[in-house]
Amino acid sequence: MSHATTNRLEITLAAAHAQPSIEEANVHVRVSETFAAHSLRPFQIAEALGADAAAFEAFVQGKAKLEAHVANRVGEIVVKWASERGVTHYAHWFQPLTGLVAEKHDAFLSRSGSAPNFPLEKLSGGLLLQSEPDASSFPSGGLRATHEARGYCIWDPSSPIFIRADGGARTLCIPAVYVSWKGHALDYKTPLLRAMDAVSREVSAFINVVNGDERCTGVTATLGLEQEYFLVDKGFATLRPDLVATGRTLVGAPPARGQQLEDHYFGIIPSRVQAFMADAERELFRLGVPMKTRHAEVAPAQYETAPIFEEMNTAVDHNLITMDVLRRAADRHGMTCLLHEKPFAGVNGSGKHNNWSLATNDGTNLLEPGAEPQKNLRFLATLAAVFQAMDKHNDLIRAGIASAGNEHRLGANEAPPAIMSVYLGSALDAVVQGIADGAVRTVEQLADIRITQALAAKPDLTDRNRTTPFAFTGNKFEFRAVGSSENCAWPMTLLNAAVADAAKALRAKIAAKSGDRATAVLEVVREVFNATSRSRFEGNNYSAEWRGEAAKRKLNNFATTPAALAVLGDDKRTAFLTEFGILSHEEIHARHEIFLEKYAKLLHIEAASLAELAATQIAPAVQAQLVRTAQALSAIGNIGGKKVGEPHRLVRELEEIARRYDALGGAIDELRRTASDVGHDAQQIADKLRPAMAAVRSESDALEQTVADDLWPLPKYREMLFIGA
Repeated sequence: MSHATTNRLEITLAAAHAQPSIEEANVHVRVSETFAAHSLRPFQIAEALGADAAAFEAFVQGKAKLEAHVANRVGEIVVKWASERGVTHYAHWFQPLTGLVAEKHDAFLSRSGSAPNFPLEKLSGGLLLQSEPDASSFPSGGLRATHEARGYCIWDPSSPIFIRADGGARTLCIPAVYVSWKGHALDYKTPLLRAMDAVSREVSAFINVVNGDERCTGVTATLGLEQEYFLVDKGFATLRPDLVATGRTLVGAPPARGQQLEDHYFGIIPSRVQAFMADAERELFRLGVPMKTRHAEVAPAQYETAPIFEEMNTAVDHNLITMDVLRRAADRHGMTCLLHEKPFAGVNGSGKHNNWSLATNDGTNLLEPGAEPQKNLRFLATLAAVFQAMDKHNDLIRAGIASAGNEHRLGANEAPPAIMSVYLGSALDAVVQGIADGAVRTVEQLADIRITQALAAKPDLTDRNRTTPFAFTGNKFEFRAVGSSENCAWPMTLLNAAVADAAKALRAKIAAKSGDRATAVLEVVREVFNATSRSRFEGNNYSAEWRGEAAKRKLNNFATTPAALAVLGDDKRTAFLTEFGILSHEEIHARHEIFLEKYAKLLHIEAASLAELAATQIAPAVQAQLVRTAQALSAIGNIGGKKVGEPHRLVRELEEIARRYDALGGAIDELRRTASDVGHDAQQIADKLRPAMAAVRSESDALEQTVADDLWPLPKYREMLFIGA
């Protein structure tokens, strides 16, 4: 038995006997006692400022800059709060275009005045407001040359400061935007904040026209994020070079049992996983992340967690914090958290459902239909703006979810297709269609679902549609197509920008109409409902019929990431982003280059990892099987020194394994040639390199089901998905 196989057996036994790690001291702590204990929120700073609170609040709201003396007072408050909690360092926590978060730690160490006063724990207002990380080593898409290293992190005061506790150290993290020396946005947060400003400005003006008053002074985009992930025993993950290098399994035959029985979804959570979840949630509660839901997802070893919705910028930051906490908590519990969109072939992948809505300054949800949606002019007008945004900018919305990982998932059985469409549900769709036809249709009041004389269920206005990318779910839209590993600031930037563009256009249309306000609004709503009907679909988005119908409707269906990203190179299609001040043409083109480059690099890493794995682990296992089969053939063919009948089955097995071994070697060679030939041309990589990888996998997976189990070096799907998690 090989050393690798021995390790696999030992890891399997260890995973099977792993026990939950429970911190008894924390088991019965009430959430309300510790919530946000490691989070310093803007209102807390304002309370501590006293007379300067109004100036700070104006800064938080984006209405005024922060004067130096107030900034220094804020710095003192921040340091005092952090030091009392054992914090020694601070970092501006930002979101470069790598897709990960970044931070540079500096101590609260300062020299001030004479030597006896050294060292001091201090954070000046200037250092709080702005720091300077190196800008040359992050993706810039040509906006920065290698020798042009200066970049700036600028504090975003609207998102809470928080403490990251790890490895015995506590670091104060200050959410920040990240820009170059020339002012170009080099991150995900900057355009998101600008898009939120555009939504607030344009949608509030639109709603005031619809309402016929000036009461709406601002609109906030809200977001609730459902995060899906897989858990595997850390020992299994360590023995899988593909998981280590890429976050997904590049080979792996399907197990006899996968998710066919549909018994994992909402199933009882294993005790080891429950301990991990409780640990992660305790940390997230302390950080002020309002986690609400946890459950087992559809695939074995797959789970989901979701918070209560928040203001969008904070929600995005909290989701990035959640991803970090899930990874670290899993590690503490002897597991690995996989956030890749498709870690395992043949079972459901993972998404990050974005529950999006709009709320006015007085807290009114603009997507709340009310009891009589057919008469709710404000709701209908907001719906029209969303329809126009999704119809006019469907290619950009698709670009917002384009990634190498999501390419595996979109269009499969657990994810919406790459065709962007809107689902309303039959009741609301009937209202919309009635208005489009010039009629007013009353929403049918659904009777209670009777169970017994005492028990009944009240049905919602609409059913759910798990196959659609953009579904109305009562008082919000659920954007289901976002990938689990992605920073959702980017798709939300594009969605908010598209809605702002639609609101501005519809406001102008209403103003151009003659007659009374309500009639003008309804007329524009009717026009939009008719003009955007191609983008609404109430059926099964997974079906081949829908793909054919979508083609007739001239809806885009970009199957690959490079094809979806092409719109970023079209200045006409992205001009509105520049007009609203969200991204300049240079920043858009830079992102196009960065995203294509990231796609190419990730696929090359996957290809190189697969080639090495196949050549150094799978091929030797097949060789060992060939030797074993040949020896068995020789032994059976000569029993007691006498020649026996030809053992046809062993001969056939030997020939088949040898054939597949040769095919595997040929596929590895072809993969390496293809990787060299395509270079970094993203579309060529999609068209040629991925099929070459699939060929290697096909041969490997077939051999996995032929080679003796004790010779196979890699943890199998049946072990990773069903043992230890």
